[in-house]
Amino acid sequence: MTEKIDRVALLAAGTELLAREGLYLDEQRWDEWLALYCEDCEFWAPAWKNNSVMTADFNREISIFYFKSRAGLEDRVWRIRSGEAPSLNPVPRTTHVVSNALLSDDAAADAMTLHSAWTCHVYFLRNKTQHVFFGRQSHALVRSEAGWRIQRKKSVLMNDYVPAMIDVFCV
Repeated sequence: MTEKIDRVALLAAGTELLAREGLYLDEQRWDEWLALYCEDCEFWAPAWKNNSVMTADFNREISIFYFKSRAGLEDRVWRIRSGEAPSLNPVPRTTHVVSNALLSDDAAADAMTLHSAWTCHVYFLRNKTQHVFFGRQSHALVRSEAGWRIQRKKSVLMNDYVPAMIDVFCV
């Protein structure tokens, strides 16, 4: 017999996790942000080959970002915190907005995928400029003892002309 799931409750839980992800990035709460991800997570932002085709294979084609585990994200956070990366000193201010979250049809009580739209407003303190990145994303979430966690994130940057710099906290 197939287990009946509460799709409204799943969507609410998933949407809350996405909102937390944005909040933790905006407030530079790096440890809490990292804790949202599974140890064996995948974080991918593919690149565009041309105006209408994206890269599809992170092993053979260029990506904006690709991390095959949380250890890669932890290394990125270390670089952000250390101050050793000149482009990240000072760390830009951000505001994330996630909207239009849709739950995939194959959602289960312990795993789901959410598709959503996102924007990230970035203020670069160094030169007092701002930019808005935007796109679509999908999050594969799994339920753990600690609650829902991100197993896989794919973030498609729609405006891939980057006037300054882009980092994981911008997507």
